[in-house]
Amino acid sequence: MISRIHDLTADLPPWLGNSLTAIVVAAAAIVIAIVVHILFFRVLKRIAQASESETDNIIVRRLARPTRYSLIALAFVIAAREVPALDDVWQKIAGFVLPALVGWIALAVLRALVKAMEIHADISQPDNKDARRRRTRLAILSRIGSFLIVFVTVGLMLLSIPGVRDIGMTLVASAGLAGLAVGAAAQPALKSLIAGFQMALTDPINIDDVVIIDGEWGRIEDIRTTYVVVRIWDERRLVVPTTKFLEETFQNWTRESAELLGTVNLHLDPLTSVEPLRNEYERLLKTNPLWDGRVCKLQVTESEPYSIEVRLLMSARDASEAFDLRCEIREAMLAWIRENQPEAIVRRRIEGTAAAEASEG
Repeated sequence: MISRIHDLTADLPPWLGNSLTAIVVAAAAIVIAIVVHILFFRVLKRIAQASESETDNIIVRRLARPTRYSLIALAFVIAAREVPALDDVWQKIAGFVLPALVGWIALAVLRALVKAMEIHADISQPDNKDARRRRTRLAILSRIGSFLIVFVTVGLMLLSIPGVRDIGMTLVASAGLAGLAVGAAAQPALKSLIAGFQMALTDPINIDDVVIIDGEWGRIEDIRTTYVVVRIWDERRLVVPTTKFLEETFQNWTRESAELLGTVNLHLDPLTSVEPLRNEYERLLKTNPLWDGRVCKLQVTESEPYSIEVRLLMSARDASEAFDLRCEIREAMLAWIRENQPEAIVRRRIEGTAAAEASEG
């Protein structure tokens, strides 16, 4: 093919003939690479679709684009061996293209594996403690791995520039005081990065955990290496530094289990008959689908001169259901008291000598 192109361009000036030859050969190499890629991945997609696992489909989809350009680069290298003009061009860009393609493929493989593992960590199930822990570790380690791949890739690309390589060697030779200065300046960033590693290893929080931090109730929506996003109950987002979860106290309502106890406090008159309240409370709770059947208890927990405090203790599968259950039980109990035992409503009684004498007179 190349000799045929040379014959066709023999009458042209050498520089023009060489340029046309390089362009034609490069175009042919690119077309062949694309055709090979299409045929190869068509077979791979059929094999992946025939498999029951979704992991194969994810990996094939993620690798489609980077491998296409890698095949084009490979075809370009093969063509450059036969065409000196192409070889000169390739030598100038190889230092940038090869690290970029390798880094792209490594990043695609990492994200494909993480995505495949996330499928097996379904957090929509009621008992999702282990799934949430895996999701959290995958999220943190994925971001750390992506950062390292990008960092190494960019470093290799920069090292292909002779001037940058010389500067790098000079900096390494005089890295004593410079290292101390950079270390001091980068201390907050390094601290956050180390905190991200600690978060992945010790998992004080996981994705979808219910926490109370800075007086706010919310769920862990996203965990980054430097910060954590907490979705507040009213759809606000609280962005918290990662170090805060390692250095300060916070409440984690789902650390070991999503099951939770909830309370409703009623302030009633001291003359209230408690046993009918207890019977009605047990009836309401047993018919409510939000109750998980574990805890059902009514107790008088406080006594004041003008009122008593009745605590209703109940249990639910998670924090959201516990909150809704408390609201429903509170509303139902107040309605029952108003209709069936109005004397339980708190009253302020005032009795005195003047009032007694006036009544006698």
